[in-house]
Amino acid sequence: MQKTTLRYLLGLLLFQACAEPPQDQNTPKIQEREKTAFQTSNPWKPVTDVRADVAIVYSVKDHHGKANMTFEERVQTWRDKGYTTHFMSGIAWGEYQDYFTGEWDGEWHLDEGQVTQKGDTLWHGRMVPYIVPSMNFIEYMKEKVIKRVIDAGIDAIYLEEPEFWARAGYSEAFKREWKDYYGFDWRPQHESAENTYLSNKLKYHLYYRAVEECFSFAKEYGKTKGMEVRCYVPTHSLVNYSQWMIVSPEASLASLPSVDGYIAQVWTGTSREPNYFNGQAKERVFETAFLEYGSMESMTAPTGRKVYFLTDPIEDWPRDWADYKKNYQATFAAQLLYPMVADYEVMPWPDRIYEGLYRTSADSDKKERIPRFYSTQMQVMINTLNDMPLSENKVSGSHGIGILMSNSLMFQRFPTHQGYDDPQLSNFYGQALPLLKRGVPVKTVHIENASFPRTWEDVNILTMSYSNMKPMEREAHEHIANWVKKGGVLVYCGRDEDPFQTVQDWWNKDGNNFKAPSEDLFQKLGLKAPFEAGEFNYGQGKVVVIRQDPKEFILEENNDAEFVNTIKKLYDEDTESGMLEFKNHFSLTRGPYEIISVVNENEDQSPYHVKGKFIDLFDPEIPVLNEKQVQPGEQAFLYNIESVKEPQTPKVLATASRIYDEKVDKNGYSLVAKSPLNTTNVMRILLPEKAKTIAITDATGKVLEAESSWDESSKTCFLSFENNPDGVYVKLKW
Repeated sequence: MQKTTLRYLLGLLLFQACAEPPQDQNTPKIQEREKTAFQTSNPWKPVTDVRADVAIVYSVKDHHGKANMTFEERVQTWRDKGYTTHFMSGIAWGEYQDYFTGEWDGEWHLDEGQVTQKGDTLWHGRMVPYIVPSMNFIEYMKEKVIKRVIDAGIDAIYLEEPEFWARAGYSEAFKREWKDYYGFDWRPQHESAENTYLSNKLKYHLYYRAVEECFSFAKEYGKTKGMEVRCYVPTHSLVNYSQWMIVSPEASLASLPSVDGYIAQVWTGTSREPNYFNGQAKERVFETAFLEYGSMESMTAPTGRKVYFLTDPIEDWPRDWADYKKNYQATFAAQLLYPMVADYEVMPWPDRIYEGLYRTSADSDKKERIPRFYSTQMQVMINTLNDMPLSENKVSGSHGIGILMSNSLMFQRFPTHQGYDDPQLSNFYGQALPLLKRGVPVKTVHIENASFPRTWEDVNILTMSYSNMKPMEREAHEHIANWVKKGGVLVYCGRDEDPFQTVQDWWNKDGNNFKAPSEDLFQKLGLKAPFEAGEFNYGQGKVVVIRQDPKEFILEENNDAEFVNTIKKLYDEDTESGMLEFKNHFSLTRGPYEIISVVNENEDQSPYHVKGKFIDLFDPEIPVLNEKQVQPGEQAFLYNIESVKEPQTPKVLATASRIYDEKVDKNGYSLVAKSPLNTTNVMRILLPEKAKTIAITDATGKVLEAESSWDESSKTCFLSFENNPDGVYVKLKW
């Protein structure tokens, strides 16, 4: 495909109107929708004008960072550019120095930080500890943060990352909360599994209370202003918090009337956390991201809550641009494989993405701002999210296999007791990776959602273990037993020998004397003591007990055969499900988009091969391809040109900008493209025939330099020019 550099300086090549932008040069307000968003603590700048629907303005602190503005002034800069504005701040940490230093109520509160056994306070920044959220701090949040935000006219509030570190729990503030909650004096968590469990249940409760108090107040205060305030929790996945040894309310919040939804904070930084498979611990970014997004989707779907999926083109830790690109593609593909979610936080912190300095290669100390090829690719990707459709299609593979999760996964992670360890959350990954690595799209099921009928939709086989979690409510066993009775197949893996089996909880007190919580479940399923390994019928369903902890399947090489073969046998016996399919890839069609990921560490090392007429959306040149090969360990994101229903109607198929003011007439097509300054746009436009004239101008009518080419086989025009947040005006005539 030949490209020609155009300077469009000769009037003979243009019809007169080409060089004139529309009469109304004011930036049009973005549609009143909230499909895409980003978060920023800074005012609008031309270099970070991301053009998502929503700008989530971070922190109420005046003169934040380098911006010499009040919070309200920062918000207004985004509104002036047509954005819907929301608000975000941390709830476990934030710029709340006036609370800790006594400016708010005349008393110092630095004793309300999270403290480790060594007496060290866990800090998030200068004079900002991770917080033990006392009722006094909650009142501060209401008065100083939430009221001000609502008074500024913002009707959507995000309080992010309600986090209590598992290694904390030794501060005076925590000891006071312990006495109030349990009615007896604090006990050091390192002394017993019982104390650890009690400590983490309290941490869980404290942030459950904090979120409920703050959001209930926000809704009530909003009503006094005639506003319907919506409240969201941006949070890491239960998979990640459990692996990183952090306690948070997670799934329980989805049942609160004051919680309208979540942001699933999944990105390279969370998904690159190593896990074990086939005896080897290493990063498995795609697979981990797939499970993280899945845990967030399954946490919210049964309750009908909204969830935004987040990706980040970089991450918190400084690395090189090639590393960022590779792992961004992996997490981006993983999120798109959930076709029932179509709302996205397209990036956090655009300032650090567009203006930060990062290494040019892994073995170099040289740093530079985001390369043009990467910013172009990133903008192509995020602009697809503005149009990404929901879909009833399912990711390829055998469906119906679920893995049970509980918030109590976070309770047993630190410290270890009696020599029992669960390295890198292997009792969870031991149920997931042996199937996921064989191309089976397993889903997660939250025990906290067991009472909701939607939880059990499309679940034919459920694997579970109490080696790494415990059921917080006995009622969940009734729902599991009813599901089995109606035809479900339950596979229980566990020796039930970890020290948390004997902590004082409902299964061994108040008249119950079960040695392990599984015994209550087994009894409800009609099993008899001593509950040995085997296969049992219950109603129309089955129960299979494997007396191994799931970590044993993956901590040693080639040790998952019994588990995998058991699942396959059960699946194959279910005539409705068909035969369990093993493969090395996942693929999904969402409208015109094709998402593909090929896994490695699989016996099948062949590439995935697809033929058709595609635009490669991971390539900043957005070339037209007749075929695509995806190698093991890689992903692909394609636009299927042949899926366009009206090929004679002009349409932008792919672009590194957001498109406004499209106009089509008998032999012409015009549009306005907007994207951040100092970035390069590429566009591929479907036309009924090759354009005879192309005019590209800025908002003042100045003719711009550009590149152009025509691909006859796909009937698409390629354009490239420098982006401008004020708009680049494109007119084509044929």
